[in-house]
This record gives sequence, structure tokens and C-alpha cells, in this order.
Amino acid sequence: MLIDFFQEVRAARVPVSLKEFLDLMEALEKKLVFADIEEFYYLSRLCLVKDEKHFDKFDRAYDKYFKGIETLDNLFAEAIPEDWLKSEFQRNLTEEQKAQIEAMGGLEELMKAFKERMEEQEKKHQGGNRMIGTGGTSPFGADGYNPEGFRIGQKSGRQGRAVKVWEKRGYKDLDGDITLGIRNIKIALRRLRKFAREGAADELDLDDTIRSTARNAGYLDLKMVPERHNSIKVLLFFDIGGSMDPHVKVCEELFSAARVEFKHMEYFYFHNFIYESVWKNNLRRSNETTSTWDVMHKYTPDYKVIFVGDASMAPYEITQPGGSIEHWNEEAGATWMQRMTEHFEKVIWINPLAERYWGEGGSLGITRQLVEEHMYPMTIEGLEAGMRYLSR
Repeated sequence: MLIDFFQEVRAARVPVSLKEFLDLMEALEKKLVFADIEEFYYLSRLCLVKDEKHFDKFDRAYDKYFKGIETLDNLFAEAIPEDWLKSEFQRNLTEEQKAQIEAMGGLEELMKAFKERMEEQEKKHQGGNRMIGTGGTSPFGADGYNPEGFRIGQKSGRQGRAVKVWEKRGYKDLDGDITLGIRNIKIALRRLRKFAREGAADELDLDDTIRSTARNAGYLDLKMVPERHNSIKVLLFFDIGGSMDPHVKVCEELFSAARVEFKHMEYFYFHNFIYESVWKNNLRRSNETTSTWDVMHKYTPDYKVIFVGDASMAPYEITQPGGSIEHWNEEAGATWMQRMTEHFEKVIWINPLAERYWGEGGSLGITRQLVEEHMYPMTIEGLEAGMRYLSR
């Protein structure tokens, strides 16, 4: 049964290996979980899924494979592994409940009776203490109570023992195939980190304190160090207006996440493509701009540069002097981008436009060439790939 489940998870494009499946089997052999489908869900996800961006794919595979585990027709045919249905799960029951189970002949007798009653029953049963149905005290059914019961045909357990968390799909916003949300962006940006200790020594260095105290004949000798910070320095350039209007929300989320993740970060705006000037205040961009030359002179080459835009414009806006639709640019946008890539060590372009619409030519193709093919889609996988390149 679990081999088929393993194949279902792989079919859902969760990168799981045979070794991880064997880890799951070993955990089951050691009885880390027992007779609880929800506990098995968490254990199997822990063993088989190594990155939270695949949690939603796993949830869908789990739901697909174990669909109907609480329905009468195929509860025994496919859903419940025999090795779960042992008496050890009574560890979760009170002494009184255990005594009731023993009075019924134990779990094996209960299972036998359940199969017999499945064959006897021909219609839905409500209440009572024998047939399979809802309410009552029968060991089989829903919305009732019996210490050793199976829940059938109910979306949530009144006793709170069978909440199908995988159907809730609480991690669907982490799927690597979808556009980012702010939580996802923070996770992806954390791949671009280089820690250093700078500033005042206000954090206890425990290891050095122990060593120094030991050398000092046991007299306490506190050692302090500066707090660790992410020392990566980032320059963000956002395309605004026109075709970027539909992408405002995700760009706001990227900006917000970057401010949290990077201590050293500066940002500027441009429209369509970078020319001789950029700005920080969109309402005053006509008279409060910053020379692109000044940006390159002020910020050192070790700054990681990230352009964010859809690169959707007429090709002449990149390749020709005077190509800008807002002003007369003496030099082509391509010239300015070449200067940026020559000055800064690492430059990437993040594109919120879905990758299937990129194509090979036009303005987008030219932009990709100018950034040496380091254009990435604004998805979890795309942003992580960009951060990996910047961190090399």
C-alpha cells in the first residue's frame, strides 16, 4: 500500500527519493506513530518533504491517495493499513476507556464485528449503539462517542481526533509554481545572506566565555561580541507605471520583504528601462531625480543589483537614443545597462510576467541578453535561483 502512496507523491512532482521512503518505513517499524491517520500525515510529510514549498503538492497527493478513508465503501479496501489497527493506540485512552475495550474483546474483535456489520447494514443508521451510522454510542460512525471508534461519513470529529488537515491545504501559498506572496518572498530572499559581526559588542559569546573562565581558574570572565547581521548590500530598481500596473501588489510585497531581510538596501524607480536618471519619489519624479552616474559612483561594485520589471516595451526604447517615451535620452538604454553590468559584480532581472509569455525576441529578449541571461520569473523557484546566483 505505501509503495503506491510513495509513487503518488512522486507523481505530484514532490522530489522524494527512495532513501526518504525507507526512512518513513523505519519510523513506522519503530512505531513513532500508531493507528492515527493524522499523525501518519505529519510523519510522512516530515520524512518525504524536505522543502516547505512542496507542502501543498504533498497535501494534494495525500488527499488523492487516501480519499475516502472515512467512507464506508472502501475503508478497509484501501484506506487503513492493517498494522495501524493494533491495540497499542490505546495509549491515548483513559483507564476507563481501556476497560470498556477489553470488555468488548479488544480491538481485533471490534474490527471483526465492524466488518460483519458492514455486510449486515443496507441503509444509513442514525443513533443507537450497534449499527454503523451517526450519533449514538456505536463504535462505528460519526458524531457520537465510543472510546474505540471509527469515524465514518463526517467532515470533523466531535472528539477532535480526526481533523483532515491535508484537505485544508494550509500551505498552498507556498507552492513553487505560483506567484509569490510576502511570506514566500521572505523565505526566498533568505538565500542571499552573508553574516558578519559589526558594531558594539553587546551579545554574549558563550563558548569564549566558558574557555576564558576555565583559563581564569573558574572566575567568571564574560566575553561579548557584536551581533551577527546580514552584511549583503542590495540595490533594487523597480519599473513603475504602464504595463507594470497589474504587478503593483507583488512589487510592494517584494519591497516590504527586502526591507526586512536586508540591513543594507537602497531602492530607485525607473519607467520601462534605465536611462540617465532614476528617482525615489514617484510624485516628484519630474524634478527630483538621481543621476545614474551618481548611483554607480556612490555604491560600490559589491552591491547586488536587482531590477524588477516586465521588460515589455518597444525594442527601440532600449536600443535607440531618444527611445524613451517620457523624455529625450541622449544615450540608448542598452548603453546604460551595459555600464551597470560592468560596474556592479552581480546584476539580475526579476520579471513578474509569467515565464510562458517571455518568448525569445523583442524587448524582453534584448533585456535578457543585456543581463547575460540572468532574468528570473517572480516565483519561489525563480527568486531562489536569482538569490543563489547573487550569493556566489
